This record gives sequence, structure tokens and C-alpha cells, in this order.
Amino acid sequence: MRRSEINQFIHEAIEFFEESHFYLPEWILWSPAIWEKKGKAYDEIRLNHLGWDVTDFGKGRFLEEGLTLVTIRNGNIHRDKKSYCEKIMMVREGQVTPVHFHWKKMEDIINRGRAILCMRLWKATATEGLSTEDCCVSIDGVRTKIKAGETLRLMPGQSICFEPYLYHTFWSENGHCLVGEVSTVNDDINDNRFYEELGRFTIIEEDVPAEFVLCNEFSN
Repeated sequence: MRRSEINQFIHEAIEFFEESHFYLPEWILWSPAIWEKKGKAYDEIRLNHLGWDVTDFGKGRFLEEGLTLVTIRNGNIHRDKKSYCEKIMMVREGQVTPVHFHWKKMEDIINRGRAILCMRLWKATATEGLSTEDCCVSIDGVRTKIKAGETLRLMPGQSICFEPYLYHTFWSENGHCLVGEVSTVNDDINDNRFYEELGRFTIIEEDVPAEFVLCNEFSN
């Protein structure tokens, strides 16, 4: 993905969050030049990989397969005692997040509004394939049985809990969706198992200067 595209998609996400009355921390708008002047007091942001995450999962088809996230808070199992993470996402209409699970992370995915959040789920087999067994998940605290690969639609305000080893893919219908995530500590470098062989972060073509710092671009 080109840096100019990333800049554009972040500006669009900022407008989307503002229109949705979801307010981000002030540092989310800082440029790389501002970040270079910030000292060790800001290390939690850098070391816990907070901030912007714009990814096409290495496919180069962002509008078809991609995601825009902001990690607002996160722990670091090697550095602190914080055991939780929170993200906010802009899931664009028709934009699919590829099928994946997490070995360790448990997460609640919340439809915060603006559209319908659609998803498909599969249990992972012992060899990390897609099981045909039904999935038993918690939707708003209610245990619910879902057929493997069946399309589930979450309305605004609804949430679902993904336990480890539960494959999932999601997309939005009827507009762009504001999606929240509350989870155990997030480790995107080591804790993503994609069904396809994919990269978690985007390979960037530097055609223009960066206007923002992505969460995986902070130097540790």
C-alpha cells in the first residue's frame, strides 16, 4: 500500500470517528516529527503498540480485504501489569477481514453503531483447519449455537465473545460500521493465525511523507 493511501484512509477514519462521536486521545493526531520530540514519558504508547493500524494483510486490496484500527490502550506482558486491551475500528462496507484466530487472546467484538456487522465463525481443528462442528459463543452474555460458516449479523449495540482457537472473519453491511474491541493483552506480532498465509501488517511504498505514525512503526 502506498503511504499516500494510508494518509488518506486515516483522514477518512478520523472524520468517521468524529461523525460517530467517538473521541480519540490527542496523541493520535501527532505527526512523526512531533513524536520524535517526545521522551520516555510516552513509552507506554510506543512499547505497547498503541495508535493507528491500517492494514491490507499484505494482499494489496485494502478496500476489499483490509481494516482500520486504533489501539487505545494495551498491556505488555513483558513490561507491565495491565491485562487488557481496547481498540476501535472502522469496518468499511464490503471490506472483509480475512479468516483468522488467536492462540491466546480472548476478545469481545462490539457493534458500536452506524451499520450491521456481519461475520462467519469456525472452530479450529487439532491441525488448525476449519471444523464443521457448530460453534457455541456468547452473544451479549447469552450462550448461542452457530453453525460453522453461517453468516451471523450483529445489530448496533450487540457484542460477541471470541475465545482462542475460534476462526472468524467479518465485514460491514448498510454502510461503514463502528466496531469496538475489548480483550486480553493484544500481541499482533505473535498471536494471529490466518487461515491463508498472510502478513499482519502492510508493506508500504513510501511515495509521500508519513502524516501519522502506525502502531508497528514506533522504535522500541
